[in-house]
Amino acid sequence: MGFNALVQIILRRWWLIVLPLVLSAVIALPELLGGSSAAPTGFTAEIRYSAAQRLDISQQDGDYADVWIASEYTVHALTDWVRSSSFRAEIEVALGDSEVTLAGLGIAADNVRSIGVVYLSHVRSESLSAIADAAVLVLSSRSESYFPQFGGESAQVTILQQPAVAAAPPALTNRFAPFIRMGIALLIGIAIAFFAEFLDPTIYHRDDLRRLGMPIMASIPKERA
Repeated sequence: MGFNALVQIILRRWWLIVLPLVLSAVIALPELLGGSSAAPTGFTAEIRYSAAQRLDISQQDGDYADVWIASEYTVHALTDWVRSSSFRAEIEVALGDSEVTLAGLGIAADNVRSIGVVYLSHVRSESLSAIADAAVLVLSSRSESYFPQFGGESAQVTILQQPAVAAAPPALTNRFAPFIRMGIALLIGIAIAFFAEFLDPTIYHRDDLRRLGMPIMASIPKERA
């Protein structure tokens, strides 16, 4: 089947192609206008901090470069700890007898030099707020149990940004879901058009006869006005 034949089929069955696309667009219209997609699917919070070992700065000489380097190493160590299961366990202990559950809690961490960030996510904003407070407490007071190089004292942690709970943005797949559905509807419409063409025995063009192997002896042109 040549390109011209494909174009003829599309022009002849265009309404079968457009119909599923229009129906899909009508269904997706509330999402495109920001209706049903506005509901948050979860909540996030960030804890931004800096940390260092507890040192007597008055005993330091020079430009304190070693103090800054030690701070970077400390924050890097705390970042690895936040990613571990023991940090999650410490949060659970810090929550005590509260009814907050850690099921569905997401914890991630990163740092740039001596600035660390803890990323928390949860499906409930109230639970996440309590979990964030517990995470700050654990970060500030429980590191000595996991890092013997701190000399039995917790790292000196300074919270640079208090955790603020915010609605998580919708996933990328959710934001493009209406367009994906309309694209699928377009493909379905094209498939329906070609299937209808396959079932239709009507001869529309001389090329249809050629494909059937029938010779054309003559043709009657359309009457022109």
